[in-house]
Amino acid sequence: MHVSVIIPTLNEEIALPGLIDALRRIDHSIELIVADGGSDDRTCEVARAADRLVTTAKGRGTQQAAGASIATGEVLWFLHADSVPNANSVAAIREALANPSTVGGNFTLRFDGDSQAARTLSWIYPLLRPLGLCYGDSGIFVRRQAYVTVGGFGPLPLFEDVDLVKRLRRAGRLERLPCVLKTSCRRFEHRNVLGMFAQWTSLQILYWLGASPDWLARRYAPIREHSK
Repeated sequence: MHVSVIIPTLNEEIALPGLIDALRRIDHSIELIVADGGSDDRTCEVARAADRLVTTAKGRGTQQAAGASIATGEVLWFLHADSVPNANSVAAIREALANPSTVGGNFTLRFDGDSQAARTLSWIYPLLRPLGLCYGDSGIFVRRQAYVTVGGFGPLPLFEDVDLVKRLRRAGRLERLPCVLKTSCRRFEHRNVLGMFAQWTSLQILYWLGASPDWLARRYAPIREHSK
């Protein structure tokens, strides 16, 4: 199965080169697509090392949808620029999708480093599994046909990953792989992690109750600014 990796970026000139290099080492056959949301640093220049670059409006949902629209692979794998994939990642995806009832899945997430934020988040995330929660930083992958069938990523300012996964569950089985995907906890450093997570959970509950993602996104911005 041919795999296309879609990487949404916004000012990721520092993180992006490492991810591209790591993916090239894992499997030269995978297609690398960078979907940039208007970077004003050297991200687009760095992205020339990928196979394709698409520019679009800012927003992970919009960017990932744009990247998926030009992908040629049978499998779409969505990765954040600060991800650190395991050497067996692509093989694990192909093995999981050898089961025809499996339409996609994600990875076991670990936060990089030995900081308090990294330890706390690595402890919290496994607690979310029984709730069926699956966020974009855990490396969502999906069969292209299933992605198209459910309508792909919506242009949502928040919870675009939760929205996609909810629709994918209706199409077939999603598998959480034991293979570990590391991610940076840079956005949580020097912040009150538990307080920020509690506020994030409240937004999640409001989303489940039917609150508009646009309305929730306006309330998410202050959380990012003041949860320090």
